[in-house]
Amino acid sequence: MLRRRGAQALIGAAAISFSITLAPAAHAATTTLYYDDSQAAEFKSAVAAGAQVWNTNVTNVRLVKAPAGRRAEIKIIATNGWPQSILGPIRPGGSGTVWFGREAVNEGYNTTRIAAHELGHSLGLPDRKPGPCSSLMSGSTGGVSCTNATPNASEKAAVQSNYSSALTTTPRTGAVLTDAP
Repeated sequence: MLRRRGAQALIGAAAISFSITLAPAAHAATTTLYYDDSQAAEFKSAVAAGAQVWNTNVTNVRLVKAPAGRRAEIKIIATNGWPQSILGPIRPGGSGTVWFGREAVNEGYNTTRIAAHELGHSLGLPDRKPGPCSSLMSGSTGGVSCTNATPNASEKAAVQSNYSSALTTTPRTGAVLTDAP
């Protein structure tokens, strides 16, 4: 009887230890980054769709349209040139810009793919050129016919990694990346 109680106590202690070990991962913090599309002109819906792509495909960072009066970490500006972005990962309190270039749209590139790609830069992903259409970060090298706006498994994993630690909250901005062919 004493052995059974001892074994039950050990099993109970192991179960508590196991649940305590798993608890932090189950409740990992989500980083929220606000974007300002007030200067995105005709591309506002594409920006919203691009943000939704990331919100659907990663779990620890959220891209949210900034409400009136709220400072945004990511500013979206429509321009006549090629799309460009500040390379992140942008952190809460930091700042980044996406220049949504009409030149790529006028050449026939998909607007949701452009938005998701440029927001990917804000989340810390560099260009992967040349690359296939299946790689969101291949950008223009995916071709005008490419409409894939979904990050592949390695792109998702890289963003998850970029926002995996509460120790990485220092605002950061990087180089400007232009997505010209």
